[in-house]
Amino acid sequence: MSETKEQPSLRIKSRLMSASEIERTLVRLAHEIVEKSNGSTDLALVGIKRRGIPLAERLGKLISGIEKHPVDTGMLDIKFYRDDLSTAGTRPIVTPGAIGFDIEGRDVVLCDDVLYTGRTVRAALDALFDHGRPRRVQLAVLIDRGHRELPVEATYIGRRVPTSSREIIEVKFQEIDHDEQVLLVERED
Repeated sequence: MSETKEQPSLRIKSRLMSASEIERTLVRLAHEIVEKSNGSTDLALVGIKRRGIPLAERLGKLISGIEKHPVDTGMLDIKFYRDDLSTAGTRPIVTPGAIGFDIEGRDVVLCDDVLYTGRTVRAALDALFDHGRPRRVQLAVLIDRGHRELPVEATYIGRRVPTSSREIIEVKFQEIDHDEQVLLVERED
């Protein structure tokens, strides 16, 4: 007889953003990025896998539309072999792979869906610098939920959502989830 480990069930507490609210937020973020970057000549967007990739691609399209020329978008693949509920033994694994363009001397905006402890961003910075030395690195996130364990701060924030340690932010993008919304869910132990 085999034992199965029961997953804690999740209860949806609220919908934080609809598809149209996500779109409006991304339009605002794209304008902020263009404004703070004095245009987009040396700008490049790099999405942190998994949901940072569609975020970077969407922002890239919006910025290209604003600036009337293409903006490079690429990705970093960072895998975790950790339990997100525990801080013991947290070690991100960075998968080597090409971003898709040269980042040397460029203004790079790292993109991720949720900023939480800061550990994903730290691993992404290490991986990014293995590819070259950008002139400047900034961070764009759809949701900043607090609870930092490292001194990491986003330059561009879609929405700040104070959360408890029992709560989880679920970002759903059409490209990955075939759904488009941001949910606040809670673990029911």
